[in-house]
Amino acid sequence: MKETRLKHSGCDSILCVTVAILVLIGIVMVFSSSAAYTVKEHNDSYYFLKRQVLWCLLGTGLLLITKNLDYHKFHQHTYLIMIFTFLLLLIVMFPEFSKKVGGARRWLAFGGFSFQPSELAKFALVLFIAKSLVKRADKLRNFAYGYLPNLIVLGFFFIPILFQPDFGTAMVIFAVTFTMLFIAGLRKKFLVLSILAIIPFIALAILSAEYRTRRIIAFLSPWEDPSGIGFQVIQSFYAFGRGGFWGAGLGESSQKLFRLPEAHTDFIFSVIGEELGFVGTTGIVLLFSIFIWRGFLTAYRAKDPFGTHLATGLTLLIGLQAFINLGVASGLLPTKGLTLPFISMGGSSMLVTMLSVGIILNISEQAVKR
Repeated sequence: MKETRLKHSGCDSILCVTVAILVLIGIVMVFSSSAAYTVKEHNDSYYFLKRQVLWCLLGTGLLLITKNLDYHKFHQHTYLIMIFTFLLLLIVMFPEFSKKVGGARRWLAFGGFSFQPSELAKFALVLFIAKSLVKRADKLRNFAYGYLPNLIVLGFFFIPILFQPDFGTAMVIFAVTFTMLFIAGLRKKFLVLSILAIIPFIALAILSAEYRTRRIIAFLSPWEDPSGIGFQVIQSFYAFGRGGFWGAGLGESSQKLFRLPEAHTDFIFSVIGEELGFVGTTGIVLLFSIFIWRGFLTAYRAKDPFGTHLATGLTLLIGLQAFINLGVASGLLPTKGLTLPFISMGGSSMLVTMLSVGIILNISEQAVKR
């Protein structure tokens, strides 16, 4: 089959426009959902808006750098990135270098800013799996040489993240890793046995932490305790219900006025549903669907297996987290504590997500038509 260079004008324009729209929506909705809260807590209605704009600008800078940096450079420095990330996961366990928020120690503190190493860990793991799939392509169906090394490295990241605790991120990296392995040709027997083996550990992790058990109960029956464990989910339902088809109007949400917890982070999609209605939420779902389509198309057209696996993993990482967040906000999944990529307030997530998009764009620039 004849292969020719894709005729992109510098990048995948559809992917660029999609990401730009999502980021702009995020800036607007972070301000809308947080203004009342920041006036009370920081005496500045623009407090989170200014930070979000700063993170978006820094993220855009990272995107431009990685877009113009040959993605094979990451292949060369995979192990260095992994070691650096693992050290950060260890450092965050020490109170001297980190801060505790909501009972979880996930953030490294730098003056007035903080960084979440688990966000970088998601990227580093995808990078390693992509490199490993190329290196062990002919051994993938062999348990000891093709599958076990990936499982061991997954454990090195999974366990520290789980003990932060950050159960949501741990589940995301688990799902993305096994999906990448399955797409690459992992034997179904290995996949099924691994899932069966880890189910008891997941059950133990849920039952050993009261707050995780409460989240499951809240998911299954939020109305049994509407002022307790079911409060957040129910307030999210109210937000969607009030929004209706067209929405109450931008800035007109009542749930963000100290009724819906985490309105500017984990549950920002609920505020979108209230202010922009079914039309707005459908638009968000459509934008993420376009992002996933373009990401997988880039993976399919990549000029080499490393590009294919890397684009697949990064697209899965962003897409899966997005739809988990949408599922949590709409009550289809238990609360996970995961942000909505590009939109939720959060510097670490924004930086790593934009870095990942830049790599996908670089892969698309070097892609070939098939």
